[in-house]
Amino acid sequence: MAIPEELRLLLRGRDWPGRSRTPRTAEPWETPSPQRPFPTAWARRKPATAVRSALQRGLLTPTTWSLTAPDVQGLDRLDGLHGPVVFVANHASHVDTPLVLGSLPRRFARRVAVGAAADYFFDRPWRAVLTALTVNGFPIERSGKGQLTQFATELVQDRWSILLFPEGTRSQDGWMNPIRLGCAHLCCTLGVPAVPIAIRGSFAAMPRGRRLPVPGRPRVSVRYGRPLVPAEGESMRAFNARLAPELARLWNEEDLGWYGALRSDDRTALAGPTGPRGAAAWRRIWESGRPLPDGKAPPAWR
Repeated sequence: MAIPEELRLLLRGRDWPGRSRTPRTAEPWETPSPQRPFPTAWARRKPATAVRSALQRGLLTPTTWSLTAPDVQGLDRLDGLHGPVVFVANHASHVDTPLVLGSLPRRFARRVAVGAAADYFFDRPWRAVLTALTVNGFPIERSGKGQLTQFATELVQDRWSILLFPEGTRSQDGWMNPIRLGCAHLCCTLGVPAVPIAIRGSFAAMPRGRRLPVPGRPRVSVRYGRPLVPAEGESMRAFNARLAPELARLWNEEDLGWYGALRSDDRTALAGPTGPRGAAAWRRIWESGRPLPDGKAPPAWR
């Protein structure tokens, strides 16, 4: 190392190997600058909306329906309902979003935005653009308390419905995780109804690590529940306490039927989606990975 360069290092407060002579604990704290969220407003303008509609109706939905055998129940429960609403679904596979978007009535499907994990779907520009364009996705920070971003509030105020997965991430073993309070907070704050959606069989159809569903068009059940409207002055915890059992009962309709799931109390209803208690991880994955029966389940009556 040349002498002039060594002198420059010393003048900058560094030792001979180039390391700082000031301990890190003595250095002034600098608040990290917050990252700017990826802009998605362009994806809700008319040109992008037209492209998205063509992609969903011409590619995404037909491909999903050709690789799986969706069994959609309960759409009659949406009769007379108009947006904006918050669709609340369990999440076990990447195929969940196209299943919901492809099964929604047209009046909702054309004006629905999907909450997507910012650290996964918006970590790279190309993936962010693809997510925003194909499913009208917007970023949600799932770190910390997992609260919804301001995007959801702005979308609802602009008369867009929202599809959210309140577990925060895909299930590791196919069973349902506890529901976070973000959806209930959004519904209670803005006074919009929540529509629970139970998806069964998607983990068996396309578990973690697969890019496409398993061969054979596995059956997947998509069940829509009754809209839940927040009561005046109802807290988000009280509303979430009503929402979680309804989602669990929809899950149990696949096994118990409509009447059996309706007659189950809250404790029994909530126990079903959580899977076998105390079982080893391999057994939980094996249980949830079994394909649904080929026969259609009883209809989800009102």
